[in-house]
Amino acid sequence: MNDIITGSRPVVLVVDDDAECGATIEFALQAIPGIDVVLAASAERAREVLQEGPRPSHADICAVITDLQLPNMTGLEMIGWIRTQTRFRDLPIIVISAATDPSAPARAVQLGATAFFAKPFSPSAVRQRLRELLELVPHVSHQETKHA
Repeated sequence: MNDIITGSRPVVLVVDDDAECGATIEFALQAIPGIDVVLAASAERAREVLQEGPRPSHADICAVITDLQLPNMTGLEMIGWIRTQTRFRDLPIIVISAATDPSAPARAVQLGATAFFAKPFSPSAVRQRLRELLELVPHVSHQETKHA
């Protein structure tokens, strides 16, 4: 599990308490050149990573991919918190969840999620949607996200 950012490339923060799902997402995103992935097993850890901010050994978080069903703080609560932080108001947030509540996708979008995928999900569809979203983020180079 990669939980330390070692370069200055844009970073996608993946939040999922299921290590296998997190690893699947991480593997799928490896096909996007110029992107690093950091895994967080809880919303609390994700908040820590986001609050650490850019440092010489850290790159900017360019997107968050999260589950909704997380221990202690839910993914919906985390999305709400992210959107209260001025510097993250435009951060792309993709939700991948097995939530059985039919209102979950609408609630996630209402709180600020950019996209929603139900589990089981297509890693290639998530990767493609992330590429599209990253092209809209000003600090992520278009060359880094195309042709992968």
